[in-house]
Amino acid sequence: MAAITGVVITLDEADNIEACLASLARVCDELIVVDSGSRDDTVVRAEMFGARVIHQPYLGDGPQKRVGPQAASHRWVLSLDADERLTDEAVATIRALDLDGAGHDAYALRRRNFIGSRWIRHCGWYPDYCIRLFDRDRTGFSDSRQHASVPATNPQRLDADLEHYSFANLAELFGKASGRFSNRAAKIMYLKGKRTNGWSPALHGANAFVRKYLFQRGFAGGLDGVSVALSAAVNAYLKYAKLLELQRDAKVRDAEDFDRIW
Repeated sequence: MAAITGVVITLDEADNIEACLASLARVCDELIVVDSGSRDDTVVRAEMFGARVIHQPYLGDGPQKRVGPQAASHRWVLSLDADERLTDEAVATIRALDLDGAGHDAYALRRRNFIGSRWIRHCGWYPDYCIRLFDRDRTGFSDSRQHASVPATNPQRLDADLEHYSFANLAELFGKASGRFSNRAAKIMYLKGKRTNGWSPALHGANAFVRKYLFQRGFAGGLDGVSVALSAAVNAYLKYAKLLELQRDAKVRDAEDFDRIW
């Protein structure tokens, strides 16, 4: 098997980092953690596990995820978020790859997204294919500062999963949707010059719910399916409501720190 460097970006991930690095170590012989100022034991735990830690103030998703691969010793990079884990199936599949002979510049894994210990199979949450293994000489993360992806030219989808422990519970699902997710989205849209009207929040919220609950079969997921659809609706409603507030209310706008989006 070709040598692989495992990379993780972190901020206060002490509860996750060791399990993530243990997962990566099953297929990687170099581990790099790019930390953006953790105040907990993330860095200590990563170093004790044998990872090389790079200290880098947060640049946004894509730019931050490009730091580790640029410092890697190997061409092939396996990039995981701190709350992601390789399954046994994924480990076996990666070990069997002929990375240097197959001609692909990247490989995507299916992602199992969880709330607590519950795997959410509906609402568009599975199969959630994500490129995680790539040749850094031929591709890498985009410059997008939000939800960056790897724009590979000849990727291959692997018949294997990774696990993503997205939310600890329903409270966190709704808390993030109504809080920092919608705040960040509204500020980004405002800075890009996007403007909205009084109908947009309700229309976008309703559209998000219908898409998740009906078209992506959230109704088949019971309470969790309803909850995911509702959280998507809350997020969509609030990001446009907050954008409208930034447009209309100078007091709110002047109090906002637009340099602190990420």
